Amino acid sequence: MASLVGSIRNVKIFVLYLMQNINYPLDYVTINDIVMQNDYVMYIDFAEAFHEMLDADLIEICEYNESGDPLYMVTNKGRIVATELRSEVLTSLLDKSLECALRYLDFKKRGIKISCKVEKREDGRYDVICIIKERDDIIMQNNVVVDSLNRAKRMEDNFRDHPEIVYKGVMALLSGNINFIFN
Repeated sequence: MASLVGSIRNVKIFVLYLMQNINYPLDYVTINDIVMQNDYVMYIDFAEAFHEMLDADLIEICEYNESGDPLYMVTNKGRIVATELRSEVLTSLLDKSLECALRYLDFKKRGIKISCKVEKREDGRYDVICIIKERDDIIMQNNVVVDSLNRAKRMEDNFRDHPEIVYKGVMALLSGNINFIFN
């Protein structure tokens, strides 16, 4: 099964686009994590593309972190490739992936973890339980009861895709900022 973005060439464009827009050094594990956020790229394709990009001078080691791991940046050549060939990958995939990558990096820096689960109740309805933790503190926990598994799964997916928006909305509504809904 191939990556949803297509060929290895598209995987490279995808990775270069994300790295170019993040625009600061990242280690291999973090790059892998941001690329894997939406399941548009398979790990084996990413690993192959990453090493080919290094060999082709599209990315380079720019420094090392405190653990001695290399940190990578896009080269000028890689920026040109990402800019010129970006249209070969669906814009919606690139935009959603960048949004998720930036959120992942922000959450990682702040130590934020999200979880959401759906549990069936005895009466046939479903609990949708959404939790956001910053380090070890729960900063939001929400339990919603819904009438169908389909609705519960949609809520779970939406929370996983946009936890920061759900959090902002809950905070705005609870603090009386009803205008949040209309903005």
